[in-house]
Amino acid sequence: MMKRIFYLLILVSAFVACADDDDFSTSTALRIDFPADTIKLDTVFSRTASSTYTFWVHNRNNKGVRMQSVRLKRGNQTGFRVNVDGSYLDNNNGSQTNDIEIRKNDSVLVFVEITPYETYRPTPEAITDQLVFVLENGTEQSVCLQAWAWDAIKCYSPVIEKDSVIESDKPLVIYGDFIVKKGAQLTIRNTTLYFHAEAGMKVEGTLATDNCIMRGDRLDRMFSYLPYDRIPGQWRGIRFASTSSNNVLNNTEIRNSTEGIICDSAAIDSTHYRLKMQQCVVHNTQGDGIKLTNANVRLENCQLSNAMGNCLAVNGGMVEISYCTLAQFYPFAGGRGAALRFSNTTSPLLKMVCEGAIITGYDEDVVMGESGSAESAFNYTFTHSLLRTPEVSDNNHFSDIIWEKPDAEMQGKNNFIKVDEDNLDYDFHLDSLSTAKGLGCYR
Repeated sequence: MMKRIFYLLILVSAFVACADDDDFSTSTALRIDFPADTIKLDTVFSRTASSTYTFWVHNRNNKGVRMQSVRLKRGNQTGFRVNVDGSYLDNNNGSQTNDIEIRKNDSVLVFVEITPYETYRPTPEAITDQLVFVLENGTEQSVCLQAWAWDAIKCYSPVIEKDSVIESDKPLVIYGDFIVKKGAQLTIRNTTLYFHAEAGMKVEGTLATDNCIMRGDRLDRMFSYLPYDRIPGQWRGIRFASTSSNNVLNNTEIRNSTEGIICDSAAIDSTHYRLKMQQCVVHNTQGDGIKLTNANVRLENCQLSNAMGNCLAVNGGMVEISYCTLAQFYPFAGGRGAALRFSNTTSPLLKMVCEGAIITGYDEDVVMGESGSAESAFNYTFTHSLLRTPEVSDNNHFSDIIWEKPDAEMQGKNNFIKVDEDNLDYDFHLDSLSTAKGLGCYR
């Protein structure tokens, strides 16, 4: 008997609760609440779909509210797409949906995307619309939707077969493999290239760049404080094939790729550089920043920083490192590589000369030399540099060295203006108190 009374009480309570929840009001005093007056999306390339953004619409009243309609004020003119509590704002129905309910002290989730139209402007253009909620009581409330559209030139698996020049005030978005064929030279000036996921560049001929940026094409954020542009592995990077020669990169930034630059093994030409880089940045890679195999390369005033692999990996060949900053502060893995790793394991190291450099990082030793064969050449010298590695007495290979000790007051990341691991934000210009003044690429 007691069980029956207990179940009866439960049913009555549930019925009362449901009846209470279903109590809707048409009072003109009722309002719904938005998290902000304006819901801001990020910059999106024109004719490219954005990520999906979400926000909650709250009913903080003690009565439920019904909405006659939810609509985009400008209809289908802006490229916004909206779903409210599972109901899509249908363009065939005036970009609206009807009969949305929010029970008392409850909320509904709104999903927003945009595929903006062409703006025909060289810089990002603000795109806005109003998401209008018309309550059953006749009250109208709205929240502003805002995004930025940026016209870009989209290139799908481009192939350069003859000498060509690219110079564009519009960004280039690269999909697939960007190939420079053997015998062709591609010159890129004053241009930013945005590589889509899995896209990359393969140079079989010659590449020359000046005042360029190469990065991933995600313009949005992983979190409110973290742009995708600070996340590694956004695109594949650049690979110089064995047939490639006479490449010159000036004032060029390569960031957030899987591999920064790979230079494949080829016969050494001691009179010509296969790759020469001046005032370049290779930053935040998921593999090696620069990987050189049996290549004749010169790096001058370059910043190589934050690689899950090595910032610079040299296996044989001839390499000159002049007034460069190699900073290994990759934040995502304890098993990160060295700032500089050099060896003769597959090819003789005919010459590696490092002068005026800063080579530092988190670990106590970020300079790794590995001789795999006593019979293969292993020639290297470090002069007038700061090295974070245990001090050695070897005048044949080291001269005028600042040996950075992990317990020193000024060492590691303290040399630089900003190493912000929380926000993945870095500035490798020298701090005013750094002991490395006169060294590195920002001396």
